[in-house]
Amino acid sequence: MMTTVTQQNMVTLPAEVRRRNGIKPGCNLDWQPGEGSEEILVRIIPDRAELARRRLGAGRRFSPDRDAVAELIAERTADD
Repeated sequence: MMTTVTQQNMVTLPAEVRRRNGIKPGCNLDWQPGEGSEEILVRIIPDRAELARRRLGAGRRFSPDRDAVAELIAERTADD
């Protein structure tokens, strides 16, 4: 896919690229030089809400049968 840089140095992302990568208005993109002189690496920077969604329940895969919160409450109750 090709795009054109406008006179205001703006680029329009193709709709297919936006949909496939979940890019919406307000998303931050990190532009870095690529390995070649004519390459640019563009990375999508997720917002804080997206980062939180990705991490939600991440620890369960390490011990799915364990309730760490209940264990912590029981431990603190025993200390009293």
